[in-house]
Amino acid sequence: MSEREVLLVVHPDRDATRDAAREVSARFAKAGVRLRVLDEDVREMLEADGGIGAPCTVMAPEQDPAAGTELVFVLGGDGTLLRAAELARPNGVPVLGVNLGRVGFLAEADSDKLADTVQRAVDGDYQVEERMTVDVIVTVDGEETVNTWALNEASVEKSSRERVLDALIEVDGRPVSSFGCDGVLCATPTGSTAYAFSAGGPIIWPDVQALLVVPSNAHAMFSRPLVVSRDSEITVAIDPDGSPAVLTCDGSRTFDLPAGAAVRVTCGRVPVRLIRLWEGPFTDRLVHKFSLPIKGWRERHAR
Repeated sequence: MSEREVLLVVHPDRDATRDAAREVSARFAKAGVRLRVLDEDVREMLEADGGIGAPCTVMAPEQDPAAGTELVFVLGGDGTLLRAAELARPNGVPVLGVNLGRVGFLAEADSDKLADTVQRAVDGDYQVEERMTVDVIVTVDGEETVNTWALNEASVEKSSRERVLDALIEVDGRPVSSFGCDGVLCATPTGSTAYAFSAGGPIIWPDVQALLVVPSNAHAMFSRPLVVSRDSEITVAIDPDGSPAVLTCDGSRTFDLPAGAAVRVTCGRVPVRLIRLWEGPFTDRLVHKFSLPIKGWRERHAR
């Protein structure tokens, strides 16, 4: 039988994070599972003070560290999980997130369930859910300059605070509206609870096969969010006589866009696989993560 390995993705920048990482490592070691980590600092942290953690192999991101592992185990917030998803996606390795941040909408478990979460990972006691991604291609004068992807969103935003971004939105090759704005977000259902939510977009249930377009601070009569088919092609075209912009995917991968660039967004060919431990509906997750009031107004304000 081949040796079991898990990729551990963690930012050891807080005491709580370091303590959680050491506990996870010790529990995986007890189960006979080796760990891969992304930098030497994490390995040294796990082995400090004669630690009893799992044996660690340090691998750089360019070494395809998730390849051959059972899963990617994430300790942190949504930003850490998005980083892990980038590593896991090429090989279809599922990602399991434990929230050590604030809302942590992508994470499956909270830190107080750490022992149970590791045990279920060891036992394979979980379901895997595929989440839609978007493929993003930038062209300038008909030439492809960027080919990337996103799990949450691709945002096209003005690169200068003092300027307005002049953009034309097209759906399936047909113009819909043009306006000056701060930016335009193209999001997946997963990303509808992230940046798109903050920009005023609707929440889309993850099993809805659709793409979301959310203008940000648009100067126009018609600048409402759009929900289009997963089979649609969305284009954000930047005015050739306007200001340059910047493309950001999942808040981390950034690309400069000259005036006249066109950003084409389509449903991604490769999904991200997320591990689910809890079988409750998305509605309950939404209420829990956002602490939504679910009692009637009169009941909440009764004297």
